[in-house]
Amino acid sequence: MRRTTVRRTAVAATAVSLALLVSACGSKKEDSSAKDEPKAKASSGAPAAPGGKALSKAELDKVVLTQADLQGHKVAEATEADLAATKDVSSDKAECKPLVDAMMMHGAGTPAATATRKIVAVPQAPAADASAEEKMKAGLGALGATVTADTLGSHDGQGATEAVAGLKKAGTDCAGGFTLTAGGEKTKITKVESASYTAGDEAVAFTLTVDLEGQAGTAHMVAVRKGSTVATFYSQSLAGKAEQPKAVIDAQMKKLG
Repeated sequence: MRRTTVRRTAVAATAVSLALLVSACGSKKEDSSAKDEPKAKASSGAPAAPGGKALSKAELDKVVLTQADLQGHKVAEATEADLAATKDVSSDKAECKPLVDAMMMHGAGTPAATATRKIVAVPQAPAADASAEEKMKAGLGALGATVTADTLGSHDGQGATEAVAGLKKAGTDCAGGFTLTAGGEKTKITKVESASYTAGDEAVAFTLTVDLEGQAGTAHMVAVRKGSTVATFYSQSLAGKAEQPKAVIDAQMKKLG
């Protein structure tokens, strides 16, 4: 892959900076106290039914994924710097804003509070006696790992159902694609296609095709409503071809109860 393609994939507005996500996942771990917390206790803040009161950030932090919840992945909390990096983003189509917000860790709709975790699938390390070629392949595999932003957003009233409806409409309205601008870089989403995922009270999923300097990349978005909380998942890969993060979504929805 050309250096410019890697750079655009890492910093352009296909979503959160992948370079930022990977480095953060490697350097910052979840609080060890959360790891030792019994899962039954962690699930005590389960979302209320639609029309109820929004959960606070503290309550969302109890039900968002931790390192202990997901094997084969690294889990890190989104920092203020991460969130700040996603604020100055625009789209050439106003009707695509719900998709952009979900991609940028803002959550679906207008949540009262959010909690975000950055999750990267960890490929199996090569054996100690692996050849140089095997180690190189393992390194390339690590670069191609799927990176996911998992954002929980809580809503008052009918906000959660309206948020999912907004994403569904945006997916239809923006099926032909749109262009994002972030940090002076433009990234073209050429296609938004409906995908399949079933969980929670309702769910919507999309596969996004991204133009990486003439090469087609693949990203995935899934939003699942559980009561008054909407969990959004946006996944990409530095290699350009991400997979739908089913293991991550399954684990998060199990924790939400």
